[in-house]
Amino acid sequence: MKYRPWFSLAALAAVALLTPPLDASAEELSAREIMQRVQDRDDGDNSKQDMEMILIDKNGARRVRQIRSFGKDRGKDELQLMFFMSPADVKDTGFLTYDYDASDKDDDQWLYLPALRKTKRIASSDKSGSFMGSDFNYSDMTDRDLDQYDYTLMKETEVKGQKVWQIEGVPRTKQEIKETGYKKSVVFVRQDNFVMIRAVRWLDRGGKLRYFDVKKLELIDGIWVPTEMHMTTKKGGKTLHKTILRFHNVRFNQGLEEAMFSIRRLEKGL
Repeated sequence: MKYRPWFSLAALAAVALLTPPLDASAEELSAREIMQRVQDRDDGDNSKQDMEMILIDKNGARRVRQIRSFGKDRGKDELQLMFFMSPADVKDTGFLTYDYDASDKDDDQWLYLPALRKTKRIASSDKSGSFMGSDFNYSDMTDRDLDQYDYTLMKETEVKGQKVWQIEGVPRTKQEIKETGYKKSVVFVRQDNFVMIRAVRWLDRGGKLRYFDVKKLELIDGIWVPTEMHMTTKKGGKTLHKTILRFHNVRFNQGLEEAMFSIRRLEKGL
């Protein structure tokens, strides 16, 4: 999963090409240019990975879900297919995403529900909703259209001993707020590799905040891969819910066929 800022998941994982350390004072970058580099980084291709999703409620009760995920680039577009392996109540549920690079084209998402034997297309109006009961929403599973935001470079600081840019992003339209569910974000981007390692997001409704944090970042086949991410929803300083994503067996260059990323395969399962 690529976390796109958000998440780009994305996304389901924020990953970046290994680059030489950058002296921010030697190269003046605007907030918009930094976010473009975050989005343009190489996140690998033809990928397979196993995921563990841990859902934690306000009382500390945990639910654990096992997921297998596949990713492929189609030109500048990104395709992702996910299958829930366990527990029984979500087994064989599938999720398919077409993350289009073109800013004038809405991303496509489909959720297959095996109990109903039905595939549901996620409408734009539903993308602010929770993804499978987690603290990530459907809009977190694809890249943001950078042209829909005003970015401000707040300051340069440090997170976990790494130099970062602190950047504020504000949607330009009410439609973007409605579709993403967020009215403002502050993100922290590492200066050496353009990985977003922390973020705070203001939800449009309910006076809630979401805190994103990359707990583990590993170099796999020359690509920085967050192998543990936390997303926590809070209100008034109190934790309402938390989601932990852990990634295992991350592999690239697996020779996946484009035909795999289809509604037919989504419904067929693994």
